[in-house]
Amino acid sequence: MNRMIGVIGGSGVYEIAGLRDAAWIGVDTPWGGPSDQVLKGILDGMPIAFLPRHGRGHVHSPSSVPYRANVDALKRLGVTDVIAVSAVGSLREDRAPGDFVIVDQYVDRTFAREKSFFGPGLVGHVSLAHPTCARLSAHCALAAEGAGVIVHRGGTYLAMEGPQFSSLAESRMYRAWGCDVIGMTGMPEAKLVREAEMCYASVAMVTDYDCWHPDHDAVDVATVIKTLTANAGAARSMVARLPALLAGDVPPCPCGCDRALDAAIMTAPERRDPELLQRLDAVAGRVLSP
Repeated sequence: MNRMIGVIGGSGVYEIAGLRDAAWIGVDTPWGGPSDQVLKGILDGMPIAFLPRHGRGHVHSPSSVPYRANVDALKRLGVTDVIAVSAVGSLREDRAPGDFVIVDQYVDRTFAREKSFFGPGLVGHVSLAHPTCARLSAHCALAAEGAGVIVHRGGTYLAMEGPQFSSLAESRMYRAWGCDVIGMTGMPEAKLVREAEMCYASVAMVTDYDCWHPDHDAVDVATVIKTLTANAGAARSMVARLPALLAGDVPPCPCGCDRALDAAIMTAPERRDPELLQRLDAVAGRVLSP
């Protein structure tokens, strides 16, 4: 099996020079429709798929993003390596607006989202001790540094429900917990990609200091968009460098991402729900197929 890159992020990341045979295609999934069509193409000899997390024109809130359909759609297309690009607030002085943070840990504070492909009738438990792929994350860090960005390797992402930004008390509490950045879309995306046995790297683009910083105004949409627009070119440059870095990687993943379900399924074969079993054909077919 060859590598295929999947990029989940904003529309500004997809306008990459050199993307060949590009076409928007619809993907049907058992979990409903994804956020939008998927832009497939060839970049520097490697197949790549772009999925707008919020849909073109930003029509989905963080809570309404169809995370399960998005991940299933990428898996169904043959994606092996998922790069999540997202805007975040910084909870640390040294992670300034414009910097990129390569996330390696999460604290999940979301509560209104479906967080697993598994459920009653087919129970599965995957390990989230290391929710991102160290191999893929290292490639993303190198690619971002090559694009001229200040990159912080490693960081804990606080995933909040939103859509409102944090209160000052919350922001201070998350800093005390040891979190480095805060966003609204990192979870359950990372959990679902792990269940789907794809490698996952989270590239968090800092747009603001949330509201904890005494020398900066409280975060607002205008500030976020201004910095995000400035970051878009660097994000495109990072993505454009990834095929060359990934070209030498051949599965299996040294981090075990592509084997995350090896010991995860708990339900006995004769007790598995046939309907749920069918819905998991792309996500978990490797371990559930007869």
